[in-house]
Amino acid sequence: MAEHHSGPVEMGAPMDYPEHEKTYNLFVNGAKYGTLFCVALLVAMAAGFFTGAGFFSALLLLIILNVLGFIVLR
Repeated sequence: MAEHHSGPVEMGAPMDYPEHEKTYNLFVNGAKYGTLFCVALLVAMAAGFFTGAGFFSALLLLIILNVLGFIVLR
């Protein structure tokens, strides 16, 4: 038979909200900058494979896009 409580039941330790906010911000920033890198990589690969740009031009484009994206997303 289930126990019936008349008052609030303790759910465990109190929440550590600053730690939760720090973890959330870390996750959001990781997702944001990870997406930036993936998009910049796809654009640079397309420039390298489908145009006559070559490897080093595509690498330079990747670096430039990441730096500009980092500045914009700050």
